[in-house]
Amino acid sequence: MTMSLKDPAVGGTARQAATGLPRLLPLVPGVPEDLRAHLARYGRPPYRGGTGLLTGTVERAGLTGRGGAAFPVHRKLAAVAAGRGRKVLVANGAESEPASHKDAVLLTAAPNLVLDGLQLAAEAIGASEAHLYLHAGHYPELQRALAERAAAGLDWLPVTVTQAPPRFLAGQETALVNRLGGGPALPTFQPPRVSDRGLGGAPTLVQNVETLAHLALIARYGSRWFRALGTRNEPGSMLVTAHQAHIGSQVIETEIGAPLNDLVSGLAEAQAVLIGGFHGTWLPMPQAAALTLDNQALKAYGATAGAGVIAALPADRCGLAEAARVIRYLAAESAGQCGPCLNGLPRIAAGVAELAGRGHRRQTRADVERWSGLVTGRGACNHPDGSVRFVRSALTTFAPEISLHGRGHCSATNRAPFLPLPDGMPVTEDDWT
Repeated sequence: MTMSLKDPAVGGTARQAATGLPRLLPLVPGVPEDLRAHLARYGRPPYRGGTGLLTGTVERAGLTGRGGAAFPVHRKLAAVAAGRGRKVLVANGAESEPASHKDAVLLTAAPNLVLDGLQLAAEAIGASEAHLYLHAGHYPELQRALAERAAAGLDWLPVTVTQAPPRFLAGQETALVNRLGGGPALPTFQPPRVSDRGLGGAPTLVQNVETLAHLALIARYGSRWFRALGTRNEPGSMLVTAHQAHIGSQVIETEIGAPLNDLVSGLAEAQAVLIGGFHGTWLPMPQAAALTLDNQALKAYGATAGAGVIAALPADRCGLAEAARVIRYLAAESAGQCGPCLNGLPRIAAGVAELAGRGHRRQTRADVERWSGLVTGRGACNHPDGSVRFVRSALTTFAPEISLHGRGHCSATNRAPFLPLPDGMPVTEDDWT
């Protein structure tokens, strides 16, 4: 199913929700789905009268996190449920990846499905405290949805809504916990994991909002229903943000394992495909056209599905210029707490910018490769590693363009930026922290 960001799909029936696609997104374009339409489609949340009773169903379903890491959800549920004392549940809707819009669309089109999953997960772990963490644009909509649910007596646990700052790292789970605790949204070194000691020292379950929406459907329809789509090792559906020339950005619900060629029209005309967003991997054509959207297939090419970003770079753009823009942004979004980010990423960004110019030094590519190796695995979070993954894949995929730029030329005929970046992006070294 394809949906415009300005035209969220809504509506549907319980039977349609239980078979085929779409599963998460409503069927009829128009006004976002309110509580009445949601209950008509799905019915009330199927609470089970105790903690931990949902975890076995989720394990059999094989649900993995849809925030990017694809960690088995039942393991996080079990780990937090086994913790001592009070438990905390956080629904993470702080979608800070500029190329991803799936969570924004889901929160707009089907907020009650997310809120059902939040309540069911809270029951499963025995949480006494629940939070919804999101960016400012969705704050009023979710507050209204929560008020509707409270009036209907639908939720057994109150939910606190907190706004995330507009920063790339704001949705990282340790940054999230810091923000909810009253501090800045800055990542911290681990261990301990937040599932062991998170908000206020309590075991804390942090789940992406799409993951919770899937959980709400599994609770209703069961594990066999969930496994009717996807692959054996990666069952279910997922939301994807696809970026294509002449079409723009679209959010698509697809089964895992679908061919990339079916998800992006005109893929064969692209020069390269970015999988997984700004912490993802560039893949060259024609190899990418033969791949499917599942981690097992993508792993052989050093890629993962991540949070479901697919960007097909048009043939008339310069991949080096796109890479330079993105790594400059990633360097500027550093939390400034550790050397790999504070010193390494700006240096790497400067090197990629030189490669994207005309007539760079012969040593520049080797320098960028060496610096990338120095920052890997040394950050307080995965920001350096993800940024370097993006850069290294660009160096490989756009190697012919690097040679061309070294001779003072560029193959691009269209200078318009392709990958989306926020307005007001820092552009000088003074802005990098």
